Amino acid sequence: MNKEIKLFNHIFKNPIIPASGCFGFGYEFSDLYDLNILGSIALKGTTLNARYGNPLPRIAECQAGLINAIGLQNPGVFQVINEELPKLAKVYNDLVIANVGGHSKEEYLAVVKEFNKASKVLAIELNISCPNVKEGGMAFGQDPNVCYELVKEVKKVCQKPLIAKLSPNVKDIREMAIACENAGADAISLINTLVGMRIDLKTRKPIISVTKGGYSGPGVFPVALNMVYQVYEATKLPIIGMGGITSARDVIEMMLAGASLCMVGAYNLVNPYAAKEIIFDLDNVMKELKITNLADIIGKAHC
Repeated sequence: MNKEIKLFNHIFKNPIIPASGCFGFGYEFSDLYDLNILGSIALKGTTLNARYGNPLPRIAECQAGLINAIGLQNPGVFQVINEELPKLAKVYNDLVIANVGGHSKEEYLAVVKEFNKASKVLAIELNISCPNVKEGGMAFGQDPNVCYELVKEVKKVCQKPLIAKLSPNVKDIREMAIACENAGADAISLINTLVGMRIDLKTRKPIISVTKGGYSGPGVFPVALNMVYQVYEATKLPIIGMGGITSARDVIEMMLAGASLCMVGAYNLVNPYAAKEIIFDLDNVMKELKITNLADIIGKAHC
């Protein structure tokens, strides 16, 4: 059975990629299993300068997932390139996906230019859910015109395949995907987290220090699946699907909806062996469903 997927003129040995923010910089998991079984790794979101992130507490558990408001904590792009990537290269042989965040167009451009120089980076995933300081804090990914302008400007300087990561917190996900396609994106990844909150019954206050955060986990899977399905029909761009994936069966379902690759996010925080177990179980599920070549099922749920 063939699990290989070709994208960006690169052969992914399988479609399973730990999602950004849920796998650190990768090497932290190398004591648990051989990372070289992974299709790739999406690095922790990276900004121009180091960020501490939001004050504690910034995690709240839910019955079907968790809410986080980490706030893009990271050591900054220069340390990522000079220290984190070399550490990862010692335990992982393949290329990775860099995730770029920023609070202004200028910051996005600066970070992308630095990652252009990193030979370990195959593609750049643009997190357009970050607030745009020039638009009063509104996320770049909430307005198709703002999104279009950002992706267009980044594409001008980006020397690697550019993936636009979409937020589900919009009126029409198709409109956002079309804007990214028109601006020159090479692929779409979705979904980023939904917005949620929890309240401490004893203090009667929000658990998260900044009140709300990103809701992820198995509870969002049907929402993610629907949005991947919609974007597949709205654009011709390849899709990286994510949102609540916890099993090989979820992966098959996501690929039938239109995803070429699948990112596993919050489940890594619950089960650090999640990606490994999903990869190993793919053979069993493919055999059961009589799938000989995984690439053949992409988008096959569409009439």
